[in-house]
Amino acid sequence: MQSVSTLGYMVLGVSDLTAWEEFAVNVLGLQVGARVPGESLGLRMDDYEQRILLLQSDLDDFLAAGWEFESNAALNAFVDQARARGVEVIEENEQAAAQRRVARLFVCQDPDGIRHEFYSTAYRAHTRDAFRSSALRGAFSTGRLGAGHFVTVPRQSAQAKAFCENILGLQLSDTITGDAAPGVKLEVTFFHARSGRHHSMAIAEAPFPAPKRIHHIMVECTDPNDVGMAYDRCKRACVPILMELGHHPNDQMFSFYMVAPSGFAIEFGAGGIVVDDSTWEVKRYTELSDWGHAMNPPPHAPAQPAR
Repeated sequence: MQSVSTLGYMVLGVSDLTAWEEFAVNVLGLQVGARVPGESLGLRMDDYEQRILLLQSDLDDFLAAGWEFESNAALNAFVDQARARGVEVIEENEQAAAQRRVARLFVCQDPDGIRHEFYSTAYRAHTRDAFRSSALRGAFSTGRLGAGHFVTVPRQSAQAKAFCENILGLQLSDTITGDAAPGVKLEVTFFHARSGRHHSMAIAEAPFPAPKRIHHIMVECTDPNDVGMAYDRCKRACVPILMELGHHPNDQMFSFYMVAPSGFAIEFGAGGIVVDDSTWEVKRYTELSDWGHAMNPPPHAPAQPAR
């Protein structure tokens, strides 16, 4: 089966590009790339011209996942395979591809309306324009592992899982059923692409309505000290912390979760493991975190009465 190689980029619809730029550069440590004032802002993490694209939108939500292939032949084979399985895949025009900073672009929608975009050649920055973060001590963990991951909260979880496995060709990493809050169970299914990041996409099944398409996106750095320094930057900038510093048992990520200007969470972490399919054993975990990740009340939530 032809499958995607890695999550190359993410597209977010945001209502305040100015707030996002300050947050992305000064808190996350990203670098500004291509910009169209009032319309879009590209963000860099490495030698790619763009890893995150912000589009002006009142949605304040996740819009699209950009899946990368190693070659045009692999991309074409994947598109043919998806169409043969009944998925409507269209090729976007040159203008849309240029906005994503890729050579060719194909798109389809999953059962919950999230766009999935497919490409094989991403634009690279000039050598003289090497990535430089104003905040990071080390670097972001990207390369063949891609831009990071995202966790959706779909209305149709069974259909979403089937799309991941049967159309995208993602492989099951593991599952977790744990307490998201006292008395509230959350089930999360994790999927990895061929490049092996423990999960490029995960599906969370929550027993309550979700305000966004996603719970969070994740960016990973190579130096765990950068996690602590990002946490300090959040505190200084009064960026809300959704989940405190902690550690996940399945992907071994040391991280914390901040609240982005659009209201969804961003996990900032280090130390995630890479899956080797020849030796990997799928497991089921019973806790979302083996230490830390204490949950804070959502921003602007009413104070709990004293007991």
